Amino acid sequence: MIRYIIIEDEESISDFLLSNIKGLRPDWINLKQLTSVKDTVNWLQENNDFDIAFMDIQLNDGISFEVFEQVEVTNMIIFTTAYDKYAIKAFEVNSIDYLLKPITTNRLLKAIEKFEFQHKQKSSEKNDYQNLISLLKKDAVSYRDKFLVQSTTAYYSIFSEQVAYFYIVNKVLNAVTSDKKEHIIDFSMDNLEAELDPTMFFRVNRSTIVNVNFIHKFENYFSGKLIVKLIPPFDTSISVSRSRASDFKIWMGK
Repeated sequence: MIRYIIIEDEESISDFLLSNIKGLRPDWINLKQLTSVKDTVNWLQENNDFDIAFMDIQLNDGISFEVFEQVEVTNMIIFTTAYDKYAIKAFEVNSIDYLLKPITTNRLLKAIEKFEFQHKQKSSEKNDYQNLISLLKKDAVSYRDKFLVQSTTAYYSIFSEQVAYFYIVNKVLNAVTSDKKEHIIDFSMDNLEAELDPTMFFRVNRSTIVNVNFIHKFENYFSGKLIVKLIPPFDTSISVSRSRASDFKIWMGK
């Protein structure tokens, strides 16, 4: 539904525009008829939800270009005036057409059709953009932010960001949290790695994944390996395999 405003200080012209627009586009909605720069500025400061404005250039208290100096207007404008000397200036402020008085119904129709063409293009571009954003959101990878674990009597959740590292022992995957507690996680190591945020977690060897937020430092070890020191410290010695050492250094530097 197209919503429009009329800014015109000559009552006869304002009535002509309102009557003809209703005749040409009966489904359009007239939101407001204004007659001065002051009233237009005041109205636009509170209302910007319209599609097109039919605006006289010379109003009873000044030139309508003064409106654009006081309030931001991004909506489309069709100017009406008895003089053509403002044509260049008009097209600097979102004008899509410039109607010289006396205005005829046929000339008004052409201006409306020009607006409709541009409005359709603008709407199409907006829809294309929204569709692109939707596709990007749809394709965006969502990483696991928490895990459901089971105690002897109940179920509870731990958040990924609380886990200092994951490790496997005797084919059981454990999550060690910042409070040094261990929680059994019902995942394989490969599936777990795929679901964790790679900017936060790194698989340092076949059996261990560490959280970057708990790494204090790392040191060189024999055979090209690295030893990772965590905060708070853990009893288990965590090593980075030689094949992963280079990637680990790059990851730590990001």
